[in-house]
Amino acid sequence: MPIFLPAAKRPVWPRRWRVIGGDLFEIRPQTAYTAADLDWNNAKSRSSVEMNDPKSRPAMAETPRLAGYDTVFVGFPIWWYQAPRIIQTFLESADFSGKTVIPFATSGGSGMGKTVELLRPSCAPDTRWNEGKRLSSHASAQEVSAWTKSLSL
Repeated sequence: MPIFLPAAKRPVWPRRWRVIGGDLFEIRPQTAYTAADLDWNNAKSRSSVEMNDPKSRPAMAETPRLAGYDTVFVGFPIWWYQAPRIIQTFLESADFSGKTVIPFATSGGSGMGKTVELLRPSCAPDTRWNEGKRLSSHASAQEVSAWTKSLSL
């Protein structure tokens, strides 16, 4: 099973998620985000502009290839109580027909809100969705492993 994560800011992130045992891929924007782009306190920052426009779909560097996978983990940070818009770009750019999507989010404190509800329309109607899980941005490999084992995959 593949695990898709936004481009990691720190090298420790991929190591934490490898405990799931799947193939790890990064969701990378065509134009990398800078620190200024991610300044959520600035209403004109790239992230603020994207998140304030529900139709915004930042371009991705690569199109995902899901052939041969039945279950796909999709991880992302919580921005404004939901997934960053590039996650919708990712979901809309691949065929998830008949696949199971297991979303998970990292956050220092915000919950997932209506994230899964907002992401569902980005996939084919026959895509199966797990309810998703919010994990602390400091979640250990053991916590990630315990959660994935509880899914009975």
